[in-house]
Amino acid sequence: MKSSEYTEIKAFKAVAEQGSFSAAAKVLRITPSALSQIIKRLEDNLGSRLFNRTTRSVVLTEIGLQFYQRLRPALDEIEAAFSEVQTQSGALAGTVRLHITTAAADSILQPILGQFYRVYPDIVLDILVEDAFIDLVADGFDVGIRLWEFVEQDMIAYPIGPEVRMCAAASPPYLQKYGCPETPADLREHQCLNWRLSGNGGVYRWEFYRYGHWFSMAVDGPLITTSRDLAVTAACEHQGIVFWTEDKLRPWLERGELVSVLDEFCPFFPGWHLAYPRHRHTSGAVQAFIQFMRQAYPLAEKPIADEKIS
Repeated sequence: MKSSEYTEIKAFKAVAEQGSFSAAAKVLRITPSALSQIIKRLEDNLGSRLFNRTTRSVVLTEIGLQFYQRLRPALDEIEAAFSEVQTQSGALAGTVRLHITTAAADSILQPILGQFYRVYPDIVLDILVEDAFIDLVADGFDVGIRLWEFVEQDMIAYPIGPEVRMCAAASPPYLQKYGCPETPADLREHQCLNWRLSGNGGVYRWEFYRYGHWFSMAVDGPLITTSRDLAVTAACEHQGIVFWTEDKLRPWLERGELVSVLDEFCPFFPGWHLAYPRHRHTSGAVQAFIQFMRQAYPLAEKPIADEKIS
């Protein structure tokens, strides 16, 4: 097989599995126009149309589906063979595209980043840090680190941190002036410091637990920001109530600059998880990163299922 033919077949497989040229182009790390030319060349060489294209979708033709079904097992074996040889030779290289939130980058990734590069100096980590929910596969990412509630149902999810809990907190002078809220509903009478999601621009709804179920509510106040640190500063300046994870607020709580409120409505919940698609085979670099993260954050005392379940 010529190298150009292998490139065409890999491109065909990516479009067939992603269902779009833009998503497949991100996976292959080429431009959509270049990918379109590769597929056109393959179709010309075969003398058959492999995809039906519209402005909204890309769907395999009947011939394209048969072609995909015959090719996929062989391509999977080829990719697995490459990964196995790379692993055995110790010459692991490649790029891992990772999507991670700001908080997870600080608490999960930063402490072990140096160690990873000492073990795998030739692997490139292409990391996007943003506080937005995206479709990992559609946006061309290999791995994500996100809270359990945001892991898609068809992904593998591995816990890489302890359970976490949210915490509402305010400064003692603020509580002396405005009083302490007894229930989440009381927040409507308070100054709340809001956090805007940076990706889609939505304002985060504060989440609480009562009577056996979770609920969320919109709150009002003098500040809306994409920076949690800025909200904490405002809270320490007696401007209102901030809402963040307890571990992030702990330094201010321990110094007495902030006091937690509504604790009974903020129980622990599953924390950060490593999430990745349920592909039969992945590149050696991606496999190495996943295995490294599993070793860096071994499971707690009892095993937790590593599949996302409803």
